[in-house]
Amino acid sequence: MSKSKYHNPSLIAMNFLWVIAIFLVMDCNAQSTPKRALLAISKTDHTLAIVDPSSLKIVSKIPVGEDPHELVASADGKTAYVCIYGGGSLHEINIIDLVAQKSLRNIDTRPLFGPHDITFVNGEAWFTAEGSKAIGRYNPAIDKLDWSMGTGQDRTHMIYVSPDSKRIYTTNVSSGTVSILADTLLQPGKMAPPDAKPHEEWIQTIIPTARGSEGFDVSPDGHELWTASSEDGTISIIDLKAKKLALKINANVRGANRLKFTPNGNQVFITSLQNGELTIYDAVSHAEIKKIKTGHGAAGILMDPVGSRAFIACSADNYIAVIDLKTLEIINHLDVGGMPDGLAWSIQP
Repeated sequence: MSKSKYHNPSLIAMNFLWVIAIFLVMDCNAQSTPKRALLAISKTDHTLAIVDPSSLKIVSKIPVGEDPHELVASADGKTAYVCIYGGGSLHEINIIDLVAQKSLRNIDTRPLFGPHDITFVNGEAWFTAEGSKAIGRYNPAIDKLDWSMGTGQDRTHMIYVSPDSKRIYTTNVSSGTVSILADTLLQPGKMAPPDAKPHEEWIQTIIPTARGSEGFDVSPDGHELWTASSEDGTISIIDLKAKKLALKINANVRGANRLKFTPNGNQVFITSLQNGELTIYDAVSHAEIKKIKTGHGAAGILMDPVGSRAFIACSADNYIAVIDLKTLEIINHLDVGGMPDGLAWSIQP
């Protein structure tokens, strides 16, 4: 009886070699995540794009949840955390492996709803929970939410945590306020037992600004907090040591969405989701330097201290505008998918 061609040892060996060759080609085409990578969210495509900042080429796109907004990378640059917002109704943070370029798992943030902004400080991810008027904290070491605190303010939206994790700043958009949460060591009161010891407690200071105060940033020296109002277009400057409003500028930055200091602290960038303008202010003289038309609606801002650039997520135009920090001109555009918004850096050692 003649042997079938499917049992021919030569053909089997040849087919095996072809399979190996295909895998080798696929492996050669696969792009690894750069040690220094730009991360960008597409709200329309529901993806996280990993971008090589030197070439502005997309290395990979990873699926995320249904309404992604802000994101952050861990201190070692290997993991990303993406907030799935839903206008305050959802309760999920996606964990992404940036090295393997794949989704790992989702954190259920309940009872905290509407995770929106997120930062990574001292090994933990701190986030706003707009739907619950609160701040939450996720500890990767134990895979749990290990702390939260309510603000009692409407639309607790953006967040900044000091490097020592002792102070939290957040804007409350609809209340028109900024919350300062300070981790404070309280001494025992007069009526306390003799053996009572000092204990830690988070104390909140609420500073009125203007309704629509959303995007904000803390100056590199840690002395000031700037926030812009989307409703009346004013810029509020808070003295962080005194914990009070120091100055309000009638800047007419209506539709203000995000605000960031340049790495040297000399200038402040403010985007408008309403008209697509990028307004640049002098941080010392408080004078307007320039307006740049980026498109029809500008949102997220990411500064690049290495490349002297700023990346502006132009959500309405479906691209990211690249700004030269020296010339203050648009020098490039980057397509990461529809409605780009949250931007972050991933820095691996």
